[in-house]
Amino acid sequence: MAQPLDLAAVRSFENLEFLARQLVEGFITGLHQSPYHGFSVEFSEHRLYNPGESTRHLDWKVFARTDKLFVKRYEEETNLRCHLLLDVSPSMYYPAPSYDKLRFSVLCAAALTTLLQKQRDAVGLVTFAEQVELQTPVRSTSTHRHTLLLTLQQLLERPAAAQRARTNVASVIHTIAQQIPKRSLVLLFSDMLGRGPEEQTEALAALQHLRHQHHEVLLFHVMDRATEADFNFQDRPYLFEDLETGQTVKLQPSQVREQYQAAMRRYEQELALRCGQYKIDFVPVDIREPFDRVLYAYLVKRGKVRG
Repeated sequence: MAQPLDLAAVRSFENLEFLARQLVEGFITGLHQSPYHGFSVEFSEHRLYNPGESTRHLDWKVFARTDKLFVKRYEEETNLRCHLLLDVSPSMYYPAPSYDKLRFSVLCAAALTTLLQKQRDAVGLVTFAEQVELQTPVRSTSTHRHTLLLTLQQLLERPAAAQRARTNVASVIHTIAQQIPKRSLVLLFSDMLGRGPEEQTEALAALQHLRHQHHEVLLFHVMDRATEADFNFQDRPYLFEDLETGQTVKLQPSQVREQYQAAMRRYEQELALRCGQYKIDFVPVDIREPFDRVLYAYLVKRGKVRG
């Protein structure tokens, strides 16, 4: 089984690029070896070798790992346009500088960028907090992939202190929905933490706007489940700080744990229910677990979009 990675070890652009490539290759190999064998072949840039045909395009690296013969598939046209939306608001820097929600999301975005380029798909990146901070073109070239990976590396190196803006998912998504001209796949990485139920409703209405524009949407709800969902803190006084407002409150976790857990369950259930109503794929993601869940969810969605 895949293990969580020490994202703190990713220091340079070259390392991020190498790590993303290794993650993608390992993921593809795992699919080849899984019960979803036929599905993985359809997904990847390979197909099974048919006895008697030319061996010129056999992928010997895959053979060495799987002991199975696959032929490389070459698709000249762009199959898909994908927009990666990355929440870079202060709450995404939780729980620690070495392994926070943003770092996990950046690695997933880097792996997806690599995967999309391998499949000749076009990809673009949008980063946002209160408003759009960065929006790249949507392209499928190797040069563009390098540019995106460099941009993602810069996000890893940016200190959390540089951020003091509230999340405004709704405003950003409405903006993006108006700007995307063609039917696309939109992958959103966010903790969806805002200023209350009203803001959550606005964010989901914005996601519905994307669906109204005929885009396919996949929401990765990124959390540190141990603390943000289960409130798993030692039973001693803590000073909790709202990373987006700076407000603090001192309390003993045991005094509020049950109420907090119940509130978070209601919040996630409502989020999942509304996404289901709008035909938006909702994928809860725990940063302490392997990233494969993200790539597999993308794989399923891509198959639906192409179909």
